[in-house]
Amino acid sequence: MVWNSVQDFLAMGGYGGYVWGSCGVVFAALAAESWLLGRRLRQARRLAARRVSRVDA
Repeated sequence: MVWNSVQDFLAMGGYGGYVWGSCGVVFAALAAESWLLGRRLRQARRLAARRVSRVDA
């Protein structure tokens, strides 16, 4: 596919809203998943540290 301008590229043949909207949703989902994964990792590390400190005591 050949685009004559950046505006043609962004319009995506009239489907730009769907294309860029879909990209936005995917990037938002990836960002949310990364944030939630980091949160779960921090929780797991805190829990493991508490269990280790209980065993050592």
